[in-house]
Amino acid sequence: MTHRFATPDGAALDWPATFGRRFVVTIDTEEEFDWSSPGASDDYDVTAVAALPAMHERLRAHGVSPIYMVDYVVASNEAAAATIRDLLARDPATAIGAQLHSWVTPPLGSGARVETFAGNLPREVEAAKLDRLIAMIERTLGRRPCIFRAGRYGVGPHTFHTLASRGFRIDASMRARFDYAREGGPDFVAVGPGAFTLGDGALVELPLSTIYTGLLRAHGAWLHPLLGRVPKARGAFSRTKLLSRVPLTPEGTPVGEAVCAIEQAAADGERLLQLTFHSPSLVPGHTPYVRDARGLARFHAWWDDVLPALGRCGYAPVALGEVIDALDDMRAVGPAGLEPAT
Repeated sequence: MTHRFATPDGAALDWPATFGRRFVVTIDTEEEFDWSSPGASDDYDVTAVAALPAMHERLRAHGVSPIYMVDYVVASNEAAAATIRDLLARDPATAIGAQLHSWVTPPLGSGARVETFAGNLPREVEAAKLDRLIAMIERTLGRRPCIFRAGRYGVGPHTFHTLASRGFRIDASMRARFDYAREGGPDFVAVGPGAFTLGDGALVELPLSTIYTGLLRAHGAWLHPLLGRVPKARGAFSRTKLLSRVPLTPEGTPVGEAVCAIEQAAADGERLLQLTFHSPSLVPGHTPYVRDARGLARFHAWWDDVLPALGRCGYAPVALGEVIDALDDMRAVGPAGLEPAT
């Protein structure tokens, strides 16, 4: 069954005026694997983690303290964990999150593709995997995470209750405006880019930022899914600047589109943006987005243009601790729902 999610009516966060416009950078800190077939092998490397310190310094030069969304394979690898501990020691504002790759986190299942979306698992199995992940992160990194991401964005009907019961404050799994139903995953088409409360407000959803741009952007919520049913229609609308769906990531998003999306987000009044990428993209050949040295150069150039653009639009970097402090001071407007829309 496809789990469909939507931003609940009246659940948008009323950030304190002093919070301003802010952005966070989350890094999916994970093993290298075959993106065309996740879960198909148990032979994983974590060599790309060694490239994180250099990227960390690039981000710190712009005042960014990233959030490392660490999965079980990375946390359980002695060398990888040591690299991350060193980053934490260098920059106290740097934070650790938990990223659940269900196909590599005990207790292991059948390896079926549908199980790579952890939200499809039975409640008790998803919870057991999460507990093993938390325990490993605490043991090797010395931190208890309060922000979570489901690998492959795979949240389900029980995920949020499970997170809240374990003291998590933020879920950052929903990829706004994207639909993974054809792969057996969740549907986030009706999720907007803004943060919102879940349930009684103990847990907040911080979607991965995706912005509609173009002349028809006001109709993006219904028009973009419709265009997906017509071959090449989305590309045609994007090229003619009628409608584009722009995720804020260097992985697959041209820098010009990203800058345009940031400008549009500012015009729309978005207060908190989440930019993200996967750690294996820091080494050519590990992801579809960075295949060679030229691809890596483009990856770094993207940040060289996007980070100043954020500043020009009034967005300042914010550390996870500051976000949590703001959540403690803020109020949510209206009720929110914890369960999927269907």
